[in-house]
Amino acid sequence: MLAEIHSGALTGIEAYVVSIEVNAGHGEPKTVVVGLPDAAVKESADRVWTALLHSGFEPPKGRTTINLAPANRRKEGPCFDLPIALGILAATDGLRLEGLNRICVVGELALSGAVRPVRGVLPLTLMARAKGFTAVMVPAENAEEAAVVQGIKVFAVRTLRTAADVLNRTLELEPFTVDVKERFLVEGAYEADFQDVKGQERAKRALEVSVSGGHNLLMMGSPGSGKSMLAKRVPSILPPLSLDEALEVTQVHSICGRLQSHQALVARRPFESPHHTVSDAGLLGGGSNPLPGSVSLAHHGVLFLDELPEFQRHVLEVMRQPMEEGWVQLVRAGVSVVYPCRFMLVAAMNPCPCGFLSDPLKVCRCSPRQIERYRGKISGPLLDRIDLQLEVPPVPFETLREMAPGERSALIRARVVAARERQRIRFERVPGVFCNAQMPSRLMASVCRMEPEAEGLLRAAMQELQLSARAYNRILKVARTVADLAEAEWIGSDHVAEAVGYRSLDRPLS
Repeated sequence: MLAEIHSGALTGIEAYVVSIEVNAGHGEPKTVVVGLPDAAVKESADRVWTALLHSGFEPPKGRTTINLAPANRRKEGPCFDLPIALGILAATDGLRLEGLNRICVVGELALSGAVRPVRGVLPLTLMARAKGFTAVMVPAENAEEAAVVQGIKVFAVRTLRTAADVLNRTLELEPFTVDVKERFLVEGAYEADFQDVKGQERAKRALEVSVSGGHNLLMMGSPGSGKSMLAKRVPSILPPLSLDEALEVTQVHSICGRLQSHQALVARRPFESPHHTVSDAGLLGGGSNPLPGSVSLAHHGVLFLDELPEFQRHVLEVMRQPMEEGWVQLVRAGVSVVYPCRFMLVAAMNPCPCGFLSDPLKVCRCSPRQIERYRGKISGPLLDRIDLQLEVPPVPFETLREMAPGERSALIRARVVAARERQRIRFERVPGVFCNAQMPSRLMASVCRMEPEAEGLLRAAMQELQLSARAYNRILKVARTVADLAEAEWIGSDHVAEAVGYRSLDRPLS
């Protein structure tokens, strides 16, 4: 007998329908899986047969052919175990055929018949709703993730027997639901807060400016000055994720299997911090079926690169295009996928190879040539994409002991949100531009209007500090953000002065 059941597979963050056709006939006892299955899918036959036996079902005794359509796209992973098992039951009269064409099923099977969680349930559920399916059947540990999608029923199952009984309507199972607003409140709180940071007022101000305008930032300071501590608290002052942004982030993390058990959404801004030994595939993504890398896992969040000069130069260079375009395309043999990667870059480095060039207590023994070679590991084109370059001095012991807790992240975030709202209104008719850092050059003359004193100060700074020509536009964009925080229509001299102060690496060594 021939039966058909529907499942899904992933290409990037997009999913597509996979129709599983099962024909259980006569002949030599053998199972054949066709439709470009990988090794994990081919092995599913043994898992499915054993799971059927342990669940009290009788597997077919003749030749069984399983086709995964469309046959021209490669199928990977164990997520087809459960739909294959249910398809076999339908083909052997162990399952009602009525209603099978309206449900999408995914899940891995243990030999005992238990249903195990799989990757990518959220994009699969979104696809099922878009294709007109009325319900999805998913592993119980993936139920919260699937239930975030409104307008489709979610049936959470723990065993193959339960799944068959639900489809046979011998067991009533209520659709699983999630209160998305409640999950946002519960999971959206940040543990790290800026009130834990004592001192470093200038650094905290620079981070506020950076976040307000969407500017990338580089912190330079001696070991132990607090660069990593500051970076880890940046997500806590970013504007809260919207539901659409949270769904995008959750899809990426779901595909990578990064969601915790029973986690419905990624409700906080991501913070990714790859080690400096990371490869270009680890940073951008890769594999035979390309999975997202660190830049995509940081989508709508922060990518923190500590010890920036220690990263391999070619790894940093391949990041330039994704930083500009907000997406990365991965091409492998016969596969091309696109992942989103709109992130804020926060980097940190020592001022010199030994790390003590700016330390007031320790002596730096590096020569000017060594320092120049060390800083030269960061290419000009990459540095050109970093608007703020900040020196972070060590905090004295007395300050650590005596200073009261700093300003809470919630208060800083409120100012950031207000500045971002002004930028949203300013650029609402400019597609693809949401903040000052993304401002095209053609708009700068009208958006970055300066008072005469500010223009004179900028001209003097360019000459006296020997700032490069590429720093000009960056300074103007940062000054526009400083003015937005001050609720000023025109850029003043104090706004320019602050922006110029954030260009440490443009200054010659002395």
